[in-house]
Amino acid sequence: MHDLTAAPPVPPATTAPRTAARWMLTFVGFPIGGLTASWVAGPVDSAGAALLGGAVTGAILGAVQVWGLGRRRPPAALWILATAIGLAIGLALGAAAVDYRTSLSALALQGAVSGAAVGIGQALVIRARLGRLALAWPPVLGLIWALGWAVTTAVGVDVDEQFTVFGSSGAVVVTALTLILPLTLHRTEGTTS
Repeated sequence: MHDLTAAPPVPPATTAPRTAARWMLTFVGFPIGGLTASWVAGPVDSAGAALLGGAVTGAILGAVQVWGLGRRRPPAALWILATAIGLAIGLALGAAAVDYRTSLSALALQGAVSGAAVGIGQALVIRARLGRLALAWPPVLGLIWALGWAVTTAVGVDVDEQFTVFGSSGAVVVTALTLILPLTLHRTEGTTS
């Protein structure tokens, strides 16, 4: 006979390895977003193309990241919107700052500006959970995105096509380096309001 006063079984908590595996799958958001943006906006060779392409790429990347963050994610619509607006503004500013050039140094700078802008938007969404720690996200993401462009350029991707975001090789590196975010959100769930 079952004890009706016993508490119902608690589902197992998401483990760090499971959180990491789920997040690592989100790397596909970069090439899918970039490819879609290429179809919609064309090459990043003007402010309009950068704004539209960045918004498209950011929306797709944000949606994939929402899935990757699982149940512990911040509000989905806010995360997607923050990522889309951040990448639209960041890409427009970064591409203009380097005059739409595609050298390694130009793309690293463009990536730093784009990543920092995405980081600002995302930090606004996660600040309620992470407090002051969220302030570290924009500069960290800027450095990581600069590295993403460096990796993509180094492996021989034809960056002269002026993509909105780095390719799969850079995306895997960026996703691995940003794994700190879902692990931190997992760790802080329930510790802040």
